[in-house]
Amino acid sequence: MSRRKDYNLLQQTTSTEVAAPKPSLTLPDAVALIVGIVIGAGIFETPALVASQAGSDIAVLLFWLIGGVVSLVGALCYAELATVYPDVGGAYYYLKRAFGRGVAFLFAWARMTVIQTGSIALLAFVFGDYVSQIWRLGTFSSSIYAAIAIALLTALNIIGLQQGKWTQNLLSAAKVLGLLLVVIIGLTAIPNSAASVESASSGTWGLAMVFVLLSYGGWNEAAYISAEIQDGRRNIVRSLIWSIGIITTIYLLINLAYLRGLGLANMAQSEAVAADLMRSLWGAPGALFISVLIAIATLGATNATIFTGARTNFALGQDFSLFGFMGRWQQRPSSPTHALLLQAAIALALVFLGTLTRKGFETMVDYTAPIFWFFFLLSGISLLVLRNREPHIVRPFRVPFYPFTPLLFCAVCGYLLYSSLVYTGVGAVAGVLVVAAGIPLLFWNNYRGRERGREE
Repeated sequence: MSRRKDYNLLQQTTSTEVAAPKPSLTLPDAVALIVGIVIGAGIFETPALVASQAGSDIAVLLFWLIGGVVSLVGALCYAELATVYPDVGGAYYYLKRAFGRGVAFLFAWARMTVIQTGSIALLAFVFGDYVSQIWRLGTFSSSIYAAIAIALLTALNIIGLQQGKWTQNLLSAAKVLGLLLVVIIGLTAIPNSAASVESASSGTWGLAMVFVLLSYGGWNEAAYISAEIQDGRRNIVRSLIWSIGIITTIYLLINLAYLRGLGLANMAQSEAVAADLMRSLWGAPGALFISVLIAIATLGATNATIFTGARTNFALGQDFSLFGFMGRWQQRPSSPTHALLLQAAIALALVFLGTLTRKGFETMVDYTAPIFWFFFLLSGISLLVLRNREPHIVRPFRVPFYPFTPLLFCAVCGYLLYSSLVYTGVGAVAGVLVVAAGIPLLFWNNYRGRERGREE
C-alpha cells in the first residue's frame, strides 16, 4: 500500500479528524458576534481623529453615517457570497472558487500570519493599555495583559463552541449597555461651551473616512460562521443588516454625545475622547469607568476575532497537506483545536514584536492594514467573477443594483488600500514580506502533491 493510501486510512480511523462544524449559532448569536468584533477599540480612538478633519458638528455625524452606508454596501456583497457559498472558510472559499487554490492559499496564509493574528494582537494591546490604567504590572504591563488575554480567550474557545459563544454574548451585551450609558450621560449633560465652535480644523473627507471605516471594520467576519448559523441562507443576510444597523446607530449617538459634552474643538484635540468626556462630567471615577468599559469592549472584540480566525486556518488545513494538522475539527468539544493553538502562538509572537518596538498598537495597524484591504478588494472582485462564471447557480440572495453595488465596494477597497500604503510605516513592509514568504510554501506544497501523485 502506498504512503498516500496509508495516510488516507489514518485519516478515516480518527473520528475527531472527520468531524465537521455544525449549525449551532442562532441569529442573536451571529449578531452578537459581529457587533462584538466591530465595536472594539476603534470607537474610543478614532472619533477625535475624525473630528480633527471635520469643519462642523454636522460633518462629523455625516462621516459616520456614510461609514454605515458603505459598510452596508459591502455587507450586501458578502451576503450574496455567504448565502450562495456557505463554507467555514468564508472569503478563503470564495477566492479559491474565483481565482484558484494559489490565491486562496496566499489569503489563508496572510490571514493566519498577518490579518487575523495582527488584529488579535492589536486589540489585545488596547486591552492591556486600559487595564494598566486600573492595575499596572510594571514596565511591560500592557504586553503582559495582552498575552494573558490571548491565552485565556483561546483556552475558552478550545473548551468548545458553547463556552465561546456565551462568552461573546455576555461581553457584547456589557459593551453595548456601557456605551449606551455613556451616550445617555453625554446627551443629558450641560452642553460644553466649546460646542459652539464651528470649525476645529479644515481637513479632508478622504482621510476622515479612513478613520471611520477602520472603526466599522469586522462585519465581514460573518462569512466565516456561515456554515455554523442555523438557517444560514436566511440568517446571514438578517445578521448583517441587523448588526450594521445597531452599530451605525450606536456610533452616531456616541459621537453626538462627544460633541455635546466636549464640543468639536475639544473633541478634535483630545487624545482619549471617551475618557475626557467622562472625566469632565464625573471626574476620576468617570475616567476609571471608561477604562473598564474599553477593556470590556476590546476583550469582546479579541474573543470574536479569535473565534472566527481559526475557521480559515481549519479550511486551509483541509485543502493543503502542508498544514493538514489544522484541518481537524474536534467533535467533543466542537472546535478546531490545532488551528486555535497555532493562531494563539503567532498572535503571542506579534505581541512580543510590538513590545520590542514599544509601539504595540501602531505597529499592528501598520502591519495589517494594506494586506487586509488588498484581499478585501479581491473578495469584492470574486463576486463579479463568480456571477459571470456561474450564472445559473441558485442564489437565495442577490445583491441589489448589480453590478454597480459591488463595483462601488471595490472602488472603496481600492482607495483604502492606497491610503493604507500611503499613511503606514515600516510595519506595512513587514506585513508584505510575511505574505510574500507564503509563495515558496505554496510551491513546496504543490511539489509535494506532485510527488505523492507519482507514488500512487
